[in-house]
Amino acid sequence: MQGFEPVPLRQYAEGAYLDYSMYVILDRALPFIGDGLKPVQRRILYAMSELGLSAGAKPKKAARTVGDVIGKFHPHGDSACYEAMVLMAQPFSYRYPLIDGQGNFGSADDPKSFAAMRYTEARLRPITQLLIDELGQGTVDWQPNFDGTLEEPKFLPARVPMLLLNGVTGIAVGMATDIPPHNLREVVSACIRLLDDPQATVQDLCEHIRAPDFPTAAEIITPAADLLKIYQTGHGSLRARAIHGRENGNIVLTALPHQVSPAKVIEQIAAQMRAKKLPVLEDIRDESDHENPVRLVLIPRSNRVNTDELMDHLFATTDLEKSYRVNFNVIGLDGKPRVKDLRSLLEEWLSFRTDTVRRRLEHRLARVSRRLHLLAGLLVAFLNLDEVIAIIRREDKPKPVLMARFELSGEQAEAILETKLRHLARLEEMKIRGELDELQRERERIEAILASKAKLKRLVKQELSADAQRHGDDRCSPLVERGAARALSSIDLVPSEPVTVVLSRKGWARAAKGHDIDAANLSYREGDGLLQALATRSNQQVAFLDSQGRSYSLFAHELPSARGNGEPLTGRFRLPDGAAFVAMASAAEDALLVLASDAGYGFVTAFGNLLGRQKAGKAMLTVPAGALPLLPVAITDSGVDLLCVATNAGHLLAFPVSQLPVLDRGKGNKLIDIPKKAASAGEIVAGIAVIGSGRELLVHAGSRYLRLKPADLQHYLGERGKRGRVLPRGFQRVDRIEIE
Repeated sequence: MQGFEPVPLRQYAEGAYLDYSMYVILDRALPFIGDGLKPVQRRILYAMSELGLSAGAKPKKAARTVGDVIGKFHPHGDSACYEAMVLMAQPFSYRYPLIDGQGNFGSADDPKSFAAMRYTEARLRPITQLLIDELGQGTVDWQPNFDGTLEEPKFLPARVPMLLLNGVTGIAVGMATDIPPHNLREVVSACIRLLDDPQATVQDLCEHIRAPDFPTAAEIITPAADLLKIYQTGHGSLRARAIHGRENGNIVLTALPHQVSPAKVIEQIAAQMRAKKLPVLEDIRDESDHENPVRLVLIPRSNRVNTDELMDHLFATTDLEKSYRVNFNVIGLDGKPRVKDLRSLLEEWLSFRTDTVRRRLEHRLARVSRRLHLLAGLLVAFLNLDEVIAIIRREDKPKPVLMARFELSGEQAEAILETKLRHLARLEEMKIRGELDELQRERERIEAILASKAKLKRLVKQELSADAQRHGDDRCSPLVERGAARALSSIDLVPSEPVTVVLSRKGWARAAKGHDIDAANLSYREGDGLLQALATRSNQQVAFLDSQGRSYSLFAHELPSARGNGEPLTGRFRLPDGAAFVAMASAAEDALLVLASDAGYGFVTAFGNLLGRQKAGKAMLTVPAGALPLLPVAITDSGVDLLCVATNAGHLLAFPVSQLPVLDRGKGNKLIDIPKKAASAGEIVAGIAVIGSGRELLVHAGSRYLRLKPADLQHYLGERGKRGRVLPRGFQRVDRIEIE
C-alpha cells in the first residue's frame, strides 16, 4: 500500500520495547547527575517557582500545584504526581526536604497516610533556592513541553550536589538506582578537596564523606572498610541499627533506621511474643509523642534477662536493624545511565557546576555589556541634550537621524527615544555615570574570572562554602562499627526453670513446673500409670529410649504442662513396629551416662550422643533379643564412682565405672555374669546405679529395702563381668536399686 512500509513483527516489537525502555530510564526512573532529580520532581519544583511559592510566600493548595504540573509539563496521573510532591515534603523521608507542607503530609508510621491534595498546602523551602535561584540566568537549556505551547528547563542549576544530599531510588527497565542521602557539609567538603586536589582518590574523599547520613539518628554499623568499598565500586549495601538504652530496668528505643515504621516494629515483636518465641519479654509499649517521635519501651520479664542478647536477637529478626542497597546509577552529562564511583560522581558534578557558573557569568556579562552599550548612548544624549530634543521635535523619523548624527546603534537610539522627560534632569546624568562606572568594574571582574580557570574554580569553592555554611547541619546518623546481629535459637530465649518430665507406661509425656512433684499421684489415662519421673530444666533436652535401644530427643519446654495427661510421644516420633518407650534421661551434652540392657551389657557414653533431630530416632543401644534397656544413670566422677549391678535373682556386683568402655553406640561389654541356665529361668538385671564415695545404696525387694553403706559395698566389689555375690536372705527377688 502507498505510504506504508511493511516491517517484521520481531523488528517492530524490539524497537518499541527499546524505545519504551529508554523512555522509562531517561524520563521517569533515574535521576540526572546535575540536579539529582527525576523529571516529575523537577517539574513540580519548577511549577511551584512559577506560581511564586517561594519560602517567604503564602502557601497555596497542593491541588493547584499538581494541576499546573500535570496540565503544563507532566501529563500523567495526579495521584502519582501528588505522592512525589508529598515525598519531597516529608522530613522522615528526605534528609533535606525541598517542600514545606502544611497539613497532613503523612507520618513515619505510615508515610502514605497523607491527606488529599485538596486539603493540604505547600510552598518551597529555603534550601530549594539552591536549585532554582539561577534558573533565569542563562544557566540551563530549555525544551518544549509535551504539547509545544510552553518551555520547561531540561535540568535545574543546582548549586550543591543534591543527588547525594537527598539520595534517590528508582526502578527502570533492566536497571535500578539506590543512592542514600548524605550530609551537606561533608559533601561540600569533599567537593572542595577534589577542586584543590584533582588527583584525590576515593579513599581521600572518604575522609570527608565517611558514610551516608539518613534523616534518623539510628547508627550506621557497617565497617569503614566496607563503606570505602561501596564508594569505590558504586554499589554494595550498608546496615543501620536502632538506638536503645535502659530506664528503670526497661529497654527504651529512641531512634529507628530510615524508613522503618514504629508500628511495624511493634507488630514484628508482638508476633514473636504471640508465637511464644520471646518468653523473656513481658510487654511492649509505644510511648511516642510530639516531643519524642520515637519511644518504644520493651519490658523484660525479670532483671536476669540478658539485655544485650535480647537486643541482638531483635536486631537479627526485626527491622530494628535494616540493610540498605547502594547503587550509584545515574544519568551522566552525556545523557547515558552508568554506575559511578564517588570520585567520578563528584568530578562530573563539579564539571556540571563549573559549566553552570561559566554560563551564568557569560549571561551576566552579556547583560552588563548591553546595559553599558545603552548607557553610553544615553550619556551621549545628555551631553547633547538640546540638539537631541531639536531632532526629535523636527524630524518625523528621528531614529535614523540620531543614529547618523551621533554614531549610535539602533538599540541606543531606541533607548534615547523611550526615555521619559522627567529623566532628563541633571541628577539622572550623574546616576548614569555612576552606573556606568559600576558596570564597567563588574564587566572587568567577570572577564577576569572567565579568562582564568583558577579564579573560576575559586568562585565555585566560595559559593559552595557559603551554601554549606547557610544550609548545612550536623550529621544525624552516628557511625558505630558493630558486629553482625545473631538471632538466638528458640532454646536460648527459654528461661532456665526447674521442671519435672513425667513419662507414662503408654508413652505419654508432660512437664510439670518444679522438682517437688509427686508424679505417682498425677492423673493418668485409664489403664495407664507412671513409668518414670525426671527432674531437669526447661531449656535442657530430654532423650527418650525405646525398647529397641533407639534414642529420640526434644527440649523439655516443648512438652505440654502437667495440667492434663500430656501428649503421646508417638505423635512426635516415628517408632519401629512393636517398640515402646521404656526410659528417659536429661543432662548436659558432655555429661557421661551408663547405658545398659537388662541382659547385662552396657557402656559409657556422652549424653550428647543420644540427641538428634530425626523423627525416626537414632540407633544407640544394641539390645539382645528379648531384653530391654535400663534407665540410664549419670556418672559424677568416673575415677571414683562404682557401678552397682543387681539381678532380680539377688546377685549384686560393684566395680569401678572406669572398667567400662566409652562408646558412641553399640552393645557394650558384659556388666555381670548371668549364666545361660539362669537367663533361661528368667534372671535379668533389675537395675544399675553409679555410687560415689560416701553415698549409700538402697536395694528394694517388694516392700522391703536393704541399705548398704560404703563399708558394706566392699563385700560386693569384684571385676566387671563376674557373677557378684548373693544378697542376704529376703532379697533374692530384687525390684530395683537406687542411690541415697
